[in-house]
Amino acid sequence: MTVADTDIERRWELFRRRGPYGLLGIATILSAAAGELTPSTSERKAAALLVIAALVLQLCWGRAGRTRTGPTPAGAVYYTVRWAIGFALTWLNPFFAFYAVTGYFDADKLLPGPKRRVRIGPFACSVVVAGSQAGGMPFRSTAQWAVFAGLLLANNVLLTVVGNLSAQEEERSRARAAAISELERTNAALQQALDENVALHAQLLVQAREAGIADERRRLAAEIHDTIAQGLTGIIAQLQAVVSTPDPAVAHEHVNRAADLARHSLGEARRSVRNLAPVALDHDGLPEALRKSVDQWAERTGTGVEFTLTGTVEDLHAEVSATLLRITQEALANASRHASASRVGVTLSFMGDEVTLDVCDDGRGFDPSAPPRRTGTGGFGLDGMRARAERIAGSLTVESEPGYGTAVSARVPLVRHDR
Repeated sequence: MTVADTDIERRWELFRRRGPYGLLGIATILSAAAGELTPSTSERKAAALLVIAALVLQLCWGRAGRTRTGPTPAGAVYYTVRWAIGFALTWLNPFFAFYAVTGYFDADKLLPGPKRRVRIGPFACSVVVAGSQAGGMPFRSTAQWAVFAGLLLANNVLLTVVGNLSAQEEERSRARAAAISELERTNAALQQALDENVALHAQLLVQAREAGIADERRRLAAEIHDTIAQGLTGIIAQLQAVVSTPDPAVAHEHVNRAADLARHSLGEARRSVRNLAPVALDHDGLPEALRKSVDQWAERTGTGVEFTLTGTVEDLHAEVSATLLRITQEALANASRHASASRVGVTLSFMGDEVTLDVCDDGRGFDPSAPPRRTGTGGFGLDGMRARAERIAGSLTVESEPGYGTAVSARVPLVRHDR
């Protein structure tokens, strides 16, 4: 029930409690003013006694009725006695019908039972009202009886119409109350959902932050592995060659290579600190950077390498270029460390909406389905290359077989450089 409905019900209850006093007072004043309608002294005394009886009845009911809620047998007795007093007063003076009208307003609150039985109360009141409207009781002519019958019919038609309208209004009020209650429940559920969404959003932010930190750590680890670690591996290899050769010229050549690798690794480290982009891409596009990296690797390892470029070259986004260059460097490093390959082929292909990179060797190969061998070096290998490709919505596949070499293929979206 809404606040407005509660206020209306409170006013109706106030009227039912105090209305009979007011209507009895109005009826008494009008009856006293029209004293000629009760000419005899006995009738006036009887009217006075009935008025006092009505007042006592109202006072008694006012005290006892406040403890009762809903129709009760006591309420039916009170209603009947009040009607009888009203009928008797109206018989003495038609103006007392004002008091009898009270029965129209509280029959449903006082009379127990089904609606048909409750309607008897208003019908009985309409008899008193119609008698008053017909000129007062008792009726002294046939015409007065006819007028009474017509007025009784008219009063009950009005009662029926008003009753139906009131029932429809109550039904609408109940429907509105039910809709408001449902809306309140929906709003409460919505507020609860909003609160849960806020908590979930906060949790997702924490998880996203933690995932971002973990992803950045993996990226930094892979970056160090692909730059500094590989550079140090190459330097160690060159220095070991210096130790094992007696020829000063050859040793000097290996020392120069080690120095070049050290300078290159230092540049990569500095570049990684700034923005993690490969030094090789500072001044060259991806094809030239790949060609130089392949040539440098071939010179260091003495392995035959063939670089092939197909398709229309596009100016790629820096992240795409860096990813493909790092994958190439890792694949070549694996070929030199594990495959013992004599020939390696590197192919970069621009194919419409994607770029593919293929690195194939004729080394010893391996079984891709076998668990990865742990060497204790902390290398990232194939998992690192695959993670790099997936980071930019790409993919990486590996085909290999023991004794038949290895083919690594990366496919990434062709994202052009922002100008």
